[in-house]
Amino acid sequence: MDTIDERRAIIQPIAKGWYSQQVAALDVLRLDLLHPIISGNKWFKLRLNIRHAIDGGFKTIVTFGGGFSNHLIATAYAAKMFGIKSIGIVRGRYDVLTPTLVDCKNAGMELIFVSKEEYEQKEDTVWIRKLASHFDELFIIPEGGANEWGRVGAGLIDRFIGHDYTHIALSVGTGTTLTGLRNKLDNKHQMLGFVPMKQGAYLKEHIAEHLHTDKNTNWQLFDNWHFGGFGTWNDDLLQFMNAFYRTTNIPLDIVYTSKMMYGIKQLLANDFFPPDARILCIHTGGLRGNVSVKDRLIY
Repeated sequence: MDTIDERRAIIQPIAKGWYSQQVAALDVLRLDLLHPIISGNKWFKLRLNIRHAIDGGFKTIVTFGGGFSNHLIATAYAAKMFGIKSIGIVRGRYDVLTPTLVDCKNAGMELIFVSKEEYEQKEDTVWIRKLASHFDELFIIPEGGANEWGRVGAGLIDRFIGHDYTHIALSVGTGTTLTGLRNKLDNKHQMLGFVPMKQGAYLKEHIAEHLHTDKNTNWQLFDNWHFGGFGTWNDDLLQFMNAFYRTTNIPLDIVYTSKMMYGIKQLLANDFFPPDARILCIHTGGLRGNVSVKDRLIY
């Protein structure tokens, strides 16, 4: 599959038997169906970035991520699709490449490995250009596509969201997608961000900096359900993912959407939502992140 057809995205209702509280609707926007690699919000955060790079005459894009980064592999495939070279600056050094990094190389991405300490310079454009000096005309895409083109691109997800929803829920990594959607959607939609790492509330300040003045309202973050930190999990979460799939036939990823849906169920059980709530949960893809637990999942 070498194209993105946004018509593949569907809104799937969740059977009322999955949750205890009576609300008017609980649906999932299946952006994971867009593409097996450039899935979910990754496509929306990358599409305008890469188009801007090409229109600006850049020959190579450079971006960042860890050894299991969905963003890295999505960028590698998207760059190949658009016919532009790509470089991935990888946090950490690997004697044996992870399956994600192997796929990045196979898609034509050049990998540059740096220490965790060096990686902290990922916002230093002088350091980046020196590191990739063997390439000319570099266009830098921040980790997670977290720039203006990424935020505007993420805002395009609004086309799938009906006006009758009262609550929009999504997982939050860099805050790019939440910011883009909050800026684009009507303020009447309450936005709920689920942060999959410890003390993720620090993102509030970062998100607020990029919200339009009249849009910094009716949104909140939850970092209650991190399961020990970013990329960590336990048997409870795995059992939840399998049970959710049995009921809904929707696969969740171990890093992001599983923790979001776990949090949604807890909020429902705690009567967080009013009875007339119409909730849309955005599936942001990332199913490749399940490679480390694939023998524990039923899908």
